[in-house]
Amino acid sequence: MSARMLKLLTVHLRSRRPFCPLPLLQPSRTFGCTARKRDEQSDPSSALGKRWKETAETVVIGGGCVGTSVAYHLAKSGMKDVVLLEKSELTAGSTWHAAGLTTYYHPGINLKKVHYDSIKLYERLEAETGQAVGFHQPGSVRIASTAARVDEMRYQMTRTHWHVTEQYMIGPEKVQELFPLLNMDKVLAGLYTPGDGHIDPYSLTMALAAGARMYGAQIYNPAPVTGLVPTADGKWDVQTPHGTIRANRVVNATGFWAREVGKLIGFEHPTIPVHHQYVVTATVPEVKALKKELAVIRDLEGSYYLRQERDGLLFGPYEKMEKMVLQDSWVRDGVPPGFGKELFESDLDRIMEHVEMAMEMVPVLKKADIINIVSGPITYTPDLLPMLGPHQGVRNYWTAIGFGYGVIHAGGVGKFLSDWIRNGEPPYDLIECDPNRYGSWVDVPFLCAKARESYGFNNVVGYPKEERFAGRPTYRRSGVYDLLKDKSSMGFHAGWEQPHWFYKPGDDTGYKPSFRRTNWFEPVGRECKLVMEKVGVIDLSPFGKFIVKGKDSHKLLDRLFANTMPKVGQTNISHMLTPAGRVYAEVTVTQVAPGEFLLITGSGSELHDLRWIETEAAVGSYDVDITNVTEAIGVLGVAGPNSRKVLQKLTQEDMSHSAFKFLQCKSIQLAGVVLRAIRISYTGELGWELYIDQRDMAAVYQAIMDAGREDGIDNFGTYAMASLRLEKGFRGWGAEMNCDTNPLEAGLDYFIKLNKAADFIGKAALQEIKAKGLKRKLSYLAVETQDVDPEGNETVWLDGKVVGNTTSGAYSYSAHHSLAFAYLPVELSSVGHKVEVELLGRKYPAAVIQEPLVLTEPTRTRLHNKATSKA
Repeated sequence: MSARMLKLLTVHLRSRRPFCPLPLLQPSRTFGCTARKRDEQSDPSSALGKRWKETAETVVIGGGCVGTSVAYHLAKSGMKDVVLLEKSELTAGSTWHAAGLTTYYHPGINLKKVHYDSIKLYERLEAETGQAVGFHQPGSVRIASTAARVDEMRYQMTRTHWHVTEQYMIGPEKVQELFPLLNMDKVLAGLYTPGDGHIDPYSLTMALAAGARMYGAQIYNPAPVTGLVPTADGKWDVQTPHGTIRANRVVNATGFWAREVGKLIGFEHPTIPVHHQYVVTATVPEVKALKKELAVIRDLEGSYYLRQERDGLLFGPYEKMEKMVLQDSWVRDGVPPGFGKELFESDLDRIMEHVEMAMEMVPVLKKADIINIVSGPITYTPDLLPMLGPHQGVRNYWTAIGFGYGVIHAGGVGKFLSDWIRNGEPPYDLIECDPNRYGSWVDVPFLCAKARESYGFNNVVGYPKEERFAGRPTYRRSGVYDLLKDKSSMGFHAGWEQPHWFYKPGDDTGYKPSFRRTNWFEPVGRECKLVMEKVGVIDLSPFGKFIVKGKDSHKLLDRLFANTMPKVGQTNISHMLTPAGRVYAEVTVTQVAPGEFLLITGSGSELHDLRWIETEAAVGSYDVDITNVTEAIGVLGVAGPNSRKVLQKLTQEDMSHSAFKFLQCKSIQLAGVVLRAIRISYTGELGWELYIDQRDMAAVYQAIMDAGREDGIDNFGTYAMASLRLEKGFRGWGAEMNCDTNPLEAGLDYFIKLNKAADFIGKAALQEIKAKGLKRKLSYLAVETQDVDPEGNETVWLDGKVVGNTTSGAYSYSAHHSLAFAYLPVELSSVGHKVEVELLGRKYPAAVIQEPLVLTEPTRTRLHNKATSKA
C-alpha cells in the first residue's frame, strides 16, 4: 500500500465523518444528506397526523427496502388494507448505508427469478411513482484468475442458459473493454451480466413507499411494535404506543431487529448482524476521463466488489472468517433501542489484505483519496439466504428477514410474498429460503459459527455437493452417529449428520470438492454393488416424522393428499398439492393403527410440510392431534438381496415375501427391541426401513451388522442411494417435483387418484390441467459423458436451441454411463429422441430412454412369480 493512501485512511479513521452515500445521478439533480432530511420532514408519514387504522388485512413491520416492497406489492395487487409500521424512520437499519449493488446473477435456481423481478421493477419504478431511484446498469463482471474459477463460471453458465437472464462468459479483451482500469496480468476470463449495476437504496425505498401509498397502503412512523398477541381465530393484535391494530396477518421485515420482533411471540430467529465495510474514494482522474460508466467488478480471489461512485470508486471487501466481526452482543442483549442510522467503528487492519489486492488489480486505487470508510450492520442467517414465508408453529405470521443482500432481493421478494399471500401458495419453489428450514437445533453458538463461515466464504469457489463444517455437529445426532462418524464422509441435512459415503483402506478420504468425478466416485460404486448383490445398511434418521391421529385424522389426510389413504398396516406414497395443482410435498403415509398415521418426509422439508398440515388442520377445524417425532425416532434402512436373511436371524416375525409384503408395516421385535418395520426401500432393492427409538438405535444397528457378517453386510451412504434411485426411475422431491411442477408432467399419475371421493387440495386444478393437455414432460436421459456427470439444473439443447433442463443426475454403476431426469417439450419426450446436455461448458450427447434402467425388486419379483406360474 502506498504511504499516501495509508495516511489518508488513517486520517479518515480518526475523523470518522458521518457517512451519506451519494448515488451516480445527473448533475442537475441535488441529492445527499441535506436533501434527504428535507424529504423526511415533508413526508406526511413521518408523524402520525392522520387517522389510526384499527384493522388491517396485512401489517408489515419494518420500513427498509424489503418492508416497503412488500407493502407496495400487496397494495398494488389490490389488497385494500395494508399498513406498514416503522419504528423510527424509513431506511433506518441496514438499508440507508448499503452499497446498493444489483445483479441478475445467482448460483441457485429460483433466486435468479427474485433478482430478475427486482431489476425489472427498478427499471420502471421512477416512471411509475415519480420518485428518482438513481438506478445505473453498466453491467457487471465476475473475474476469474484461477483455473478453478474458470470451471466455476462454466458450471454456472450451464445453469443459466435455460433461464431468461442474459449472461456470457467472456475473454480478457472483453473484460478490459468493460473495465479498462484493470491490471490484466492475472485475468483469465470473466462472467459478464448485462443489466447489472447499482441503485441508491434510500431513493429506492422512498419510491417503494410512495408507490405503496399511491395504491392505498398506510405507512406509520415512528410506530414501534411493542407486542404481538395472537387471537383465537388466527389473527393478530399488533400493539404500538399509538394503539392496537387487529391484523389478519403480520409480516416481519425488520432487518437486524428481526430477533426482537420474533421474541414477542417466543421465536429465536437465527439472524445476526455482521460488520460490513466498504471504502469510497474522491474523484479519480482516470475514472472522470471515461466516456461511459465502468461495469461493476467482483474480484473473487480478492474477495471484494468494486464499482464507480460518481467520478470515484466504491470498494467493498468480505474479510476472511477469522477476521470478520459479528455483533453477537445484539443476539445476547438485544439491539440498542436507539440504534437506527448509526455506524460501527471502522477497522482498517481487517480489510488491509483486500485493499492491497484491489490496488494490484485496479492500480488507480493507489493514488485515490479516501473520503469514507463505512462499517455498518448487515444481517446474516447461518447459510446467508433470507427467511421468506409463513412460519411454522403459529398462524399468519410471515417473515422477510435475514437479508445479506437486501437491495437486490427487495423488489423480487415483495412480489414473491405478495403472490403467495394472495394466492395461498408460492408462485415458484423457493424452499431454500423457507423460514422453516431452521429448528431448535440452531443455537447461538451454531448461528455465530455459521454466519462467520458464510461471510468469510462469500467468494470462495462454489462446488457441487458443497459441504461446510463450521458449527457441526449440532445436537441432532442419530443413535449411530458415534459408530459411523470416523468411517464416513458426513453430510449436513437439517441439522443432522448423515453419511454420504464410507471409507475403506486405501481410499482417499475426506471432503475433496471438484467439478468432476472426485475421491468418492469409486467408493460409491462399491456401495452400489453391495446393495445390488449383498446387503447394506444406511442411516435415514434425518427423515421428518409426524404422528397424526384423532377423530378427523383420515378426513384431514384425505383432504391433504391426492392418493387414497392406506389401510391399517399398509403404506403408500402420497403427495400434497397446492391449490394450483403443483407438488407441495411427497410423503410416505402409513396407517399404523385405526385412525393413527405415521407420515415420513424428507429432512429438508420437515417443518415446511408440518406447517402446511397444521395450517389445513386449523383452518378446517379438524379434530386431530399432530406430533412431530422426528428427533425421537431413528431410522435404519436395510437393503439388498440378503436383507431378508439377515433380519430373519434377529426376529421371530416371518419376514418371507408372502408374510411380509411390499409396502406393509408391522410392529416387530428385532434383537430384543420393539420397533416398527416397513417393507420399502428408496434404493428399489429388497429392503426394510426400521423405525427405532433413538436410545435403542446403536444396539439394533450392531446386532444387524453382527448378524449379516457372513452375508457380506456393510454400510452405504446417500450418494449410493441417489445413484440407485435414479437407476430405478424414482422421482425425488425438490428435484423432479416441487412447487414448479404438477404431478402429471412429473409422471406421478399412479399416485394421483382423481376419481377418489374426497375433494383433495389441487384436485380441480389437476382436472383442468389434464383436460388442456401437457406442454412438457419429465424424460429419462442416458448421457454420454467422460469425467463429469449431471446432477440437475443443467441446460438441455437441441440444434443450438435451449429445449429444457435437467432436474437430477448421477452415474449409473450398473449401466456404466450417466443418467439424468429432464423436463422436455412433449414432442421431444418420447423414447429415442436425441438432445444434448451441457456440462462445464461442453454439450454432451443424450437420448431419451425407457425407464427404469434397472427394474425394482418388487417388479422383478412380480415378473418372476408370473413367469413361474405360467411354467
